Amino acid sequence: MSTQEPQQHNKIIYWVKNSITARMFMVGFLTLILLIPLFFVQNLIEERAFRQQEVVSEINEKWGDEVLIYGPIFKIPYKTYHEKAITNKQTREVLTEVVEEIKYAYFFPEKLNITSTVNPEIKNRSIYKTTVFSSQTLLNGTFAVPDFSDVSLQPEDILWDKARVILKTSNLKGVSAEVKIKLNEHSYPFSSKYDTNENPRTNGLNMHLMESKPIEVAQLPKEKAVAFSINLEVNGSEQIRFVPIGKTTEAQITSNWETNNFTGNYLPYNQDKLTETGFDARWNVLDINRPFSQQFFDRLPDLNAYAFGVNFMIPVDEYQKSERTAKYGFLVIGLTFLIFFLIQTLSKIPIHPFQYLMIGISLIMFYTLLISISEHSSYFNAYFVSGCSVVILITLYSRSILKNVKFPLFIGASLTLLYSFIYVIIQLENYALLVGSIGLFIILAVVMYASRKIDWNS
Repeated sequence: MSTQEPQQHNKIIYWVKNSITARMFMVGFLTLILLIPLFFVQNLIEERAFRQQEVVSEINEKWGDEVLIYGPIFKIPYKTYHEKAITNKQTREVLTEVVEEIKYAYFFPEKLNITSTVNPEIKNRSIYKTTVFSSQTLLNGTFAVPDFSDVSLQPEDILWDKARVILKTSNLKGVSAEVKIKLNEHSYPFSSKYDTNENPRTNGLNMHLMESKPIEVAQLPKEKAVAFSINLEVNGSEQIRFVPIGKTTEAQITSNWETNNFTGNYLPYNQDKLTETGFDARWNVLDINRPFSQQFFDRLPDLNAYAFGVNFMIPVDEYQKSERTAKYGFLVIGLTFLIFFLIQTLSKIPIHPFQYLMIGISLIMFYTLLISISEHSSYFNAYFVSGCSVVILITLYSRSILKNVKFPLFIGASLTLLYSFIYVIIQLENYALLVGSIGLFIILAVVMYASRKIDWNS
């Protein structure tokens, strides 16, 4: 080997150790390498969030899904006639035949009063929890005389003796007592019925049909309005909602659950809905407030989108906040490495690539600590403990690297400000982009000021 080769090798080593450009490439390369474990941490957060949703869905499925009530509705069959062409195969003569067909008319209540009492409780499985409830609901009101003026019918074509009342719900399994409708002091029990023509799945929900026995003609609103009442006892989860099908719908939902998470197209009108022991919410929905009529012919539409009610779900945003925090991982690693790079460049204190790697892994550990602690405590506590642990660890480690006190204290203060800045951004919603942009601008200005005396030609 010639003497020029060792000399050339020594020049390369000297350039790598002392060149600012080489250190920049090294820091950038390590930053990109650390994106790999950061990616796995983000996948871990998604996996834990998915597992939490699986457990909640399993508990809810056993207890009962969300409760959506759509009814009661009068279902009255009627006859229609249409001509059908029949061809004689032998003579090729075309004949017409009048065919009778049974269709159904659906009539909503003139007045619908809803009084519901909901008793929620928390169910736990392992580290996960969800809210389930039992509800007692009274539906009462009146049915007006059906209006068949929208279709051309003879009085004898209306099959009054086969009229029934139907009630649709998303949670048939949660019904805990027999369901009956009372019409003018006469009771008619409901039974479940499978009928694909009744739109069993609407708006993402499996809607189940309950149908009464045929109503006696004397109890029908054939000539005058008829009063009705239905008692419902249903176990459910997540939320309870009602479709405002009455020409005037008045509702009252009370519970000992402290929440103001009222959902749907219509919100409670009373200002004192929140009480010391829970809530007492009231609604008043008129027919003019909703975009559908009081009767439908041939087919009952999907009106679930117009339902209103209360959501009892426990807001679990720890995983969402952890996921948003992990998205700032690249920024944290990059800025931390930049601080060490500037200190190394200005103070001429050597920092080995392995030491950069250990610092980067410590920053990654923040996110694993955050997600694991947040599953057993609040997001704030998890963030505080994780942040303090990582800041103290890196500060003490940098003390052994930099051989003095002022630089480690500066690094500890910088990391504290950085983690505090990210926490503020995570908590903000409407102003997150604005605050984040201003913060990054200030950080850029500080870096530009600190790097102004660096000789980049070395």
